[in-house]
Amino acid sequence: MLDNDDAEGTRLPIKLDSTSNGEYLPLALRKEHRLANELALQSARHNAKQTSVGRRQFLVSASGAAATLLAFNAAYAAAGRTGGFYDVEKSSAFDVNEAEATFSKPGFILDVQGHFVNPEGAWLEGMPASAKPLSGLPKASCDLGSLAGDRSYLNCLDSDEFVKDVFLDSDTDIMVLSFVPSTRAAEPLTIEEAHATRDIVARLDGTKRLLVHGRVNPNQDGDLDGMDELAEHWKVSAWKTYTQWGPDGKGFSFMDDAGQAFIEKARKLGVKNICVHKGLPFGPQSYEHSLCDDIGPAAKQNPDINFLVYHSGYVADQAEGPYNPNRNEGIDSLIKSVLEDDVAEQGNVYAELGSTWRILMRDPDSAAHSLGKLFKYLGSEQVLWGTDSIWYGSPQDQIQAFQTFQISESLRSKHDYALITPQMREQVFGLNAAPLYGIPDAEITGHFAKDRVAQDRLAYQPVANPHFKTYGPKNRREFMNLLRLGG
Repeated sequence: MLDNDDAEGTRLPIKLDSTSNGEYLPLALRKEHRLANELALQSARHNAKQTSVGRRQFLVSASGAAATLLAFNAAYAAAGRTGGFYDVEKSSAFDVNEAEATFSKPGFILDVQGHFVNPEGAWLEGMPASAKPLSGLPKASCDLGSLAGDRSYLNCLDSDEFVKDVFLDSDTDIMVLSFVPSTRAAEPLTIEEAHATRDIVARLDGTKRLLVHGRVNPNQDGDLDGMDELAEHWKVSAWKTYTQWGPDGKGFSFMDDAGQAFIEKARKLGVKNICVHKGLPFGPQSYEHSLCDDIGPAAKQNPDINFLVYHSGYVADQAEGPYNPNRNEGIDSLIKSVLEDDVAEQGNVYAELGSTWRILMRDPDSAAHSLGKLFKYLGSEQVLWGTDSIWYGSPQDQIQAFQTFQISESLRSKHDYALITPQMREQVFGLNAAPLYGIPDAEITGHFAKDRVAQDRLAYQPVANPHFKTYGPKNRREFMNLLRLGG
């Protein structure tokens, strides 16, 4: 049964909106984004009528996704943004078989940056009864059952909704649950996620569909000591850290005492993946630590440690152009550090796309330059897929956009960017991350094709009912509400 609170089909399957992951202020839609959404809805009305189906039914089909991306192309072209485009045949907006072939599952997908919020977690303790944390969440797409009263909307983020968004309404095979920074006394969305993970995994019959990070900020008392429990008790797959965060408002560098101690402890515990937030700066006080200056030196000094650079250094309100060695900002900051320390060939620095790709979907020129130069200077085997969902709802729209995005011939010729091939997409979507997270080839091709989630997907497909909503803050008020929860 289709979603009865969007029976008229007003929500698009590929989303352009102001939603943030809570680490940057929501970005208002520009003129071309509003036009893109308008053209997509017009196309849905017209194509639904032509194919004799309701608009909601059309939008949940593969043709709905195709029509939406084609509308985005038209709006961006009208705004003069033609550096990249979604490579979708116009006929697929009517021909559902052709559209389904276009959006067929693009191989193994390992999302290395996901989030889950326990709606009944300890992070709510101590809040005034009148407080409504995360109150910007959608309230109509889930059963409001177990939580009574004004906070019942938090059930929209419970484990059932999480599994549906990630594993039924998207092609994601594995998600790694990541963390936000916080003091140890106020861990609203961190250790609670790890605890709730056990319940979700149990519900999935013990599959390895969910992995977990251990949040460590070595510049706060207790975090280095806490790494032992995270490794031994929680069996974390990687460490997540924020160099630009600290309990005193100051960040740290991998090359200072705190950073060096962190790396040594990771090595000692045998968990050698360090996922570090770079870019998406929290504010001017820690801006210097959001840059990637320490990545190259740390990677060169520690060739046995993998540095997974989350967000790739990207800054939400900065356009990306061709690589400029004089610009130590955004993605150029990461490339500059890697090139100056000559560690690209060493293979232990990875660029991750969580939130970065979602924002780049708003700007095909910046998207083309960002992907083009990452592939050119780091290599397609060093780029990792992440979505920062569930803040952005189901990650399927990000998957569909990435699997069809192409760099224009003019930019490829001018800047020596590569044509994005199916093989490169498969690398990014999951094959690059699989060995980092200990996922063997046999498990990719065997176990995940037959487990509980695979069976549930088959049963769900004929009655698929995606809600096309987002969960994160959409304006400054909601952003500040979420930020206060970080302690």
